[in-house]
Amino acid sequence: MTCMHLRTALFTAALACAAPAASAQIHYNPQTHVFRIDSAGTTYAFGVNDMQELQQLYWGKALAASDNFPAARSNDGNASFDPATSTTPQEYAGWGAGLYVEPALKITFPDGNRDLVLHYVSHTIDGNTLTIRLKDIEREVFVSLRYTTDPQTGILGRSAVIENRTSDPLLIEQAESATWTLPRGTDYTLDYLTGRWAGEDQLQQEAIRPGQRVLESRRGSTGHQNSPWFAVERDHATDQDTGDVWFGTLAWSGSWRITVEQDQLRAIRITGGYNPFDFGYRLAPGQSLDTPVFYGGYTHDGIGGASRLLHRFEIASILPQKPTPKARPVLYNSWEATEFNVDEAGQEALAEKAASIGVERFVMDDGWFGQRKDDHAGLGDWYVNPQKFPHGLKPLIDKVHSLGMDFGLWVEPEMVNPDSDLYRKHPDWVLNFTGRPRTEGRNQLVLNLARQDVRDYVYGFLDKLVTENDIAFLKWDYNRNWSEPGWPAVSPEEQKQVYVQYIDNLYSILRELRAKHPGLEIESCSGGGGRVDLGILRYTDEVWTSDNTDPFDRLSIQDGFTYAFTPGVMMAWVTDSPAWRHPGITSVEYRFLSSMQGGLGVGANLNHWTPEDFATAKRLIAEYKQIRETVQHGSLYRLVSPRGSEDSVTESVSLDRSQAAVFAFLHTSQFGYPYPRIYLRGLDPKAEYRVHWISSEPEKPGPHSELTPMPDHASGAWFMSHGVDVNLRGDFQAAAFRLDRVAADE
Repeated sequence: MTCMHLRTALFTAALACAAPAASAQIHYNPQTHVFRIDSAGTTYAFGVNDMQELQQLYWGKALAASDNFPAARSNDGNASFDPATSTTPQEYAGWGAGLYVEPALKITFPDGNRDLVLHYVSHTIDGNTLTIRLKDIEREVFVSLRYTTDPQTGILGRSAVIENRTSDPLLIEQAESATWTLPRGTDYTLDYLTGRWAGEDQLQQEAIRPGQRVLESRRGSTGHQNSPWFAVERDHATDQDTGDVWFGTLAWSGSWRITVEQDQLRAIRITGGYNPFDFGYRLAPGQSLDTPVFYGGYTHDGIGGASRLLHRFEIASILPQKPTPKARPVLYNSWEATEFNVDEAGQEALAEKAASIGVERFVMDDGWFGQRKDDHAGLGDWYVNPQKFPHGLKPLIDKVHSLGMDFGLWVEPEMVNPDSDLYRKHPDWVLNFTGRPRTEGRNQLVLNLARQDVRDYVYGFLDKLVTENDIAFLKWDYNRNWSEPGWPAVSPEEQKQVYVQYIDNLYSILRELRAKHPGLEIESCSGGGGRVDLGILRYTDEVWTSDNTDPFDRLSIQDGFTYAFTPGVMMAWVTDSPAWRHPGITSVEYRFLSSMQGGLGVGANLNHWTPEDFATAKRLIAEYKQIRETVQHGSLYRLVSPRGSEDSVTESVSLDRSQAAVFAFLHTSQFGYPYPRIYLRGLDPKAEYRVHWISSEPEKPGPHSELTPMPDHASGAWFMSHGVDVNLRGDFQAAAFRLDRVAADE
């Protein structure tokens, strides 16, 4: 089994283990040659047409079992300029036979032929997995398409295995995971996420027009600039919880691309997989290449319903602790208090302060290893600095444990400083082009993890570190993108395989490390959100959302993040005010409420806090522990978006609807207008709920106010239909309350 086969085989097995006992229905009609997948309110259908191509027929709301699809028929084309090859919605098209839309696979053969036409050969159905085998019309090139469906959400996972059974090597120039097709129309809106460092996950919405919109990263990693996620709304509605929405996301942590294309007949095609920029995978005879998994889903419950389906799927089928991951502990990170100036006494003093407010995990950040005094030296030399920690890490870890917390540590395994013993010994271990400058970012270079010796070194020091120390958590950082992505140790025609082999080896390190140390938890961090995707989330328990910890900026970053990813992995820290990138002064309570909408952490310099700050933090951390299961693993409703608004409101509802947590924020009140009424969602309308204030209770409205006082308790129907008023006025104000269902005998 090749490395690429192993990656997908392990993932498919994990998905199968996570799936509930109920099965989706996958059927093949031998008379019409139509495949139909029915799962969780969704029907997906395609067939083998008269040209022996796989042709998409339907993707949308579940149809009746008695609804039969006719046999697929290729489109006649619109003119001689529009052959049927391009106008027929193929499931996986090779570049050949007059294909002008985005291909799924493009190959150059040794004799210069670049024509590839894939026809159906056979299929197998195994539980919730359908595998279809395609073959070129002449040459021994096979493609196996895999469709795996999740019975609870209806989300499909699609990928392809490309096999070379010819007698000569071939060059794969483009390898996509799948093409999704939507019906012809002019009323589609595309949602996607853009950003930059410290400004990630900004939701963009635009009408789909003829031509292409390309979402991508060419950086060797997922990137801050685009997230590998899309959603397409039909007849875009202002209500987040109504309307047809198709959505998808790539499970890949390297360079990627998603192309959203409206063709000349107004059909919508969405093709995604490896980024073809600088891509060239040499496939020797007998070898295969396995693409990433491209997930897609449908809902009739709007963009809010789409994100909730993704959250359920990620929690139950992707995360390492699936199907019931533990809630994220409240952590403290020492970076902003000490930066590189860590030592045993200083960290122990911070640990005592953190424990006093209810923190459960203490994480020591950068500066503990090698000759690390700043970011110019030490990366790659992963030994404990003897001047800072003369007795190793054990005394600090023992102290942390005695305070009732577990211990975590910052590492950046994929990087090296030129000023390090490792680089002086192995300058050939970094990505580089022979004879060309080596571009540094943050004074560091990228180790070429595609090399087996580098891969083994990284795994070796991490395993040694965790084996010799009682470490519960690694904050795995990655603080720059690739440059000069050369691999001089292999032949020129094989060097571009670095884009695939690097990520496969990264996954293998994480997988092996977790298998040997099953209690270990890991955070994916890349200067914030530079490497967040369903590929890395198979092996990491949480992600660092952004280096921007300003609580107001975080409202829009966290809002965008939750379109694609569950709040259960979204780490959010309370830091000092004013924040390093924002002059506004915010209260400790406001900062906590902003961060309590995800996985709560504290990163402030506790040495500067007042007794009042400690008291507020202790109270709010205790409150958070009462709602964190609901916040992290419940159903999220974005009631008011912070985009273009002075207000922001989120509501999280537990899966059994016994609890809800509501967070409301006001940037600035103007002209004396009252805060908008909040209409909750997702509650049991017949149940009675009691109100408990998480924040300080806002001032009650006066007798002549247009606001209605918040009741102590009311029915779910009252909270959803009548709504509630929260009296917020001023600048940077916030409030939060929870609803607890009242037992029938109370």
